[in-house]
This record gives sequence, C-alpha cells and structure tokens, in this order.
Amino acid sequence: MKTLTLASIYEIQGHRHEAAEIYKAILEEDPSNTEAKIALKRLVSNRKNYGKANEDMLSLFIQMDSSVEFNEFERWLLQLWN
Repeated sequence: MKTLTLASIYEIQGHRHEAAEIYKAILEEDPSNTEAKIALKRLVSNRKNYGKANEDMLSLFIQMDSSVEFNEFERWLLQLWN
C-alpha cells in the first residue's frame, strides 16, 4: 500500500527515489493531493544528500522512548521539509 507515511519514512531513511515513486503513485490516484505535490517538488528540486544525518535520525526514530527525543526528531523533520 502506497501512503504518504510510507513515502515519508523512505525519505527520512534517504531512499529518495522510492519516496518519489510513491508520491507519484499517490498523485496518479489523486492529482489534487497537496501533500504529495509538495513532497515530490521538494524531492525533485532539493537534491541535497543528508547521508549521515539520515542514519542518525533513523537510529533515533527506531529507539525513541521519550518526549524529548520525539521533539528532537520532529524539529529535524520540520527543518528538512522547509
């Protein structure tokens, strides 16, 4: 099942191509999906490689067990997506 959540997870893990393919599939089903449009535009226009940052955040994501860690992860996502 191709969802925005799955695409976001791929993106966080650094699997940008896989994320883009899911966003494209979502847009084929629902061309008015604003979130998918924005995400795909971000992936296409922003070719930065976050390499180590993705690995660190993936590790944090997997091991999160406090609200402090959740907030840190959330701030990182917001910076990444803006």
